[in-house]
Amino acid sequence: MGSEAPSARALQTLWRAAGLPEAALACADVTGDAPVLPSSFAVATAAQSALGAAALAAAELWHLRSGVGQRQRVTVDRTHATLDSCAHFLIDGRQLPAWDPVSGLYACGPDGEAGWVRIHANFAHHRDGALRLLGLPPGDATGRDAVQKALRGWSAEAFEAEAANAGLVVAAARSFEQWDAHPQGQVLAAQPLVRIRRIEPAGQAPAALPWPALGDGAQPLAGLRVLELTRILAGPVAGRTLAAYGAEVMLVNSPSLPNIAAIADTSRGKRSVHVDLMDEPGRATLRGLAAQAHVFLQGYRPGALGAFGFAPEDLARLRPGIVVVSLSAYGDEGPWGQRRGFDSLVQTATGFNLAEAQAAGAHTPRALPLQILDYAAGYLLAFGAQAALWRQQQQGGSWHVQVSLAGVGHWLRSLGRVAGGLQAQAPAFGPYLVTEPSGFGALTALRHPAQFSHTPARWQRPSMAPGSHPPVW
Repeated sequence: MGSEAPSARALQTLWRAAGLPEAALACADVTGDAPVLPSSFAVATAAQSALGAAALAAAELWHLRSGVGQRQRVTVDRTHATLDSCAHFLIDGRQLPAWDPVSGLYACGPDGEAGWVRIHANFAHHRDGALRLLGLPPGDATGRDAVQKALRGWSAEAFEAEAANAGLVVAAARSFEQWDAHPQGQVLAAQPLVRIRRIEPAGQAPAALPWPALGDGAQPLAGLRVLELTRILAGPVAGRTLAAYGAEVMLVNSPSLPNIAAIADTSRGKRSVHVDLMDEPGRATLRGLAAQAHVFLQGYRPGALGAFGFAPEDLARLRPGIVVVSLSAYGDEGPWGQRRGFDSLVQTATGFNLAEAQAAGAHTPRALPLQILDYAAGYLLAFGAQAALWRQQQQGGSWHVQVSLAGVGHWLRSLGRVAGGLQAQAPAFGPYLVTEPSGFGALTALRHPAQFSHTPARWQRPSMAPGSHPPVW
């Protein structure tokens, strides 16, 4: 692996931090340094290196399981990996709207100089809650103009605080300096990007969990079961990535919670089931599924699943040897440890929107050209899951992997800025697209970007709507 490439350096750092075998790094090809999308941030390096780490970890598990002496090579194209992080897909030839009209940035204060806030309104209950907080009627008849007028009576941070107290999803725009001085920013700066810790419930035996034998020509994760309780982009991308490497992924949704259109793209390769945790039969069903899983991947707020008996320690008692993988917006410690958040909001709160605007010479906060925090987090969750599986086989025990969107933002900053990056011209998606049947209609989406020399990445199941499969392995 060429150490001069920025993605190669980033991948080496990720790999070594996870304690994986040094010899595998020579089998990764993540070359290139050109910007792919217009941004002053190294979004292409983040996408390529995070996905490269996930793919190389899969190849290392194949090397461990197959008994083949020679490692296979892994190649991740820089342009393909970046475009794969753009949530681009078509259903029956149509591109679905990505945002509710109320979502977006707003100036606050009577003169528009009391800061900026971003409202996330893609779910109706989040939109209606924000509208009520502003004294506006809920529903899709209330437009941006009414929201903008109502925010003249607020400062950005006051509205952010009131929205957070109400369980809503709003972020005030901060500079990097302001975020670095924020208590939550300081907590995250002291934490690793991918935290991998051993779970130590009372009485657990430190035995390696038996895995199914890997047959000739099988993919690296064949026979390994991933129980996925995630909903919005980062978690589903992690599950989709593991499915591309052969894992049996079961996506569990609540029958009473809404989803976003991107579920059509992120559900490739998965079973998709309904389980209701609000009643005991549903919880019993989930316990039965978890007792047979190798990985439990979840993207709910810290502590939310623990209230139903599915905290990491509960799962390790239920299934000794399990790998629990948790996604959060701002981590599970600090004053914002329980706060809800999505990629666009975390970008705003942690300084990216103001920094990108400054680089462009603009006064209005400017979003990154893709939801790179979500997608890089998804690839890093998949990487961490596989690194923990490797540790489980080497050391036994149960493991907990944690990644936060804000932590990914901190890492993205560490990759440096891209001189002239805002002048990059976005390439076409066409060369990377495939069309396949799905439960949503004809799905046109990108092929998986990682290439393996022996076990090609592929999804063995079509994307299906929530509840299409029974909740059984």
